[in-house]
Amino acid sequence: MTISEFQQWIYDRYFPTDSARGTAATFMWFIEEVGELATALAGQDQANKEEEFADVLAWLCTLANINGVNLDKAIEKYTVKGVEGEKT
Repeated sequence: MTISEFQQWIYDRYFPTDSARGTAATFMWFIEEVGELATALAGQDQANKEEEFADVLAWLCTLANINGVNLDKAIEKYTVKGVEGEKT
């Protein structure tokens, strides 16, 4: 599954609930998941690390969806030469 496909899957499954929650509350959920990832990274449980990475990515997609950001397009600054803001 590509990033674009995953973002669309999150949209199709959760957008009504996510958009009703709004950006501020969704951002708090995202930050909570980032904190759980930080804890997982300090440990040795690989399965837990994978789970927390997945949660962070899902909540990032949610934030992007409710703010009208296409992550596939956004990451072009890393993947497409000549795009303004390109990271080298």
